[in-house]
Amino acid sequence: MWNLPPADSVLHVLSWLALAAQAMTAALAAGRRSMDWMGVCLLGAITALGGGTLRDVLLGHYPLAWVERPSYLLLTLLAPFVTIAMARVVHRLTTAFLVLDAIGLVVFTMSGCNIAWQMNVPFGIVIVAGMITGCAGGVLRDILCNDVPLLFRAELYASVSLLTGLIYATGLSLGLGSGVLTALTFVFGLSFRLLAIRYKWNMPRFVFTGEERG
Repeated sequence: MWNLPPADSVLHVLSWLALAAQAMTAALAAGRRSMDWMGVCLLGAITALGGGTLRDVLLGHYPLAWVERPSYLLLTLLAPFVTIAMARVVHRLTTAFLVLDAIGLVVFTMSGCNIAWQMNVPFGIVIVAGMITGCAGGVLRDILCNDVPLLFRAELYASVSLLTGLIYATGLSLGLGSGVLTALTFVFGLSFRLLAIRYKWNMPRFVFTGEERG
């Protein structure tokens, strides 16, 4: 960790924050489903680490991130306990958790792109790897909670990840300074996601009830 370039070090620190945030939001979702403590912890770990794990498996990137750094797994197992202990306060912090969730989406997307870029995969795969890292954990959380995934029903989510990954990957291909690129991409992605929440920006919906048949 300490040998990483400055921008990567910042991304690494942000990744810790994102992991904790995703695990805590998953713990809240588990609490709404009245899961036991083991279920809460497992859901937190799956949500926080699921996207990166799926990315690594698909790209053949081993060891898996949480296997190489067991501290990631420990963090995602402990963060839900913090949520349980602070449940009476945490449930009031809706806005704070929306911001943390947005940070997780953007940071995970950049991290996924970064890892794929280091593997010299095609440009399009770099962007897809970022989207998988940013979005898949939340999809797994919602499926396990028997909910329609947030990815498919809320304000712009996957689109934020797509554009964030596109900007970050383009910057990498152009050889832009890593520090500037990380900062600009982070600010863009976070602002875009928060604006989408604030103004309820959505993709066009497809509604088919069957009544349209002639």
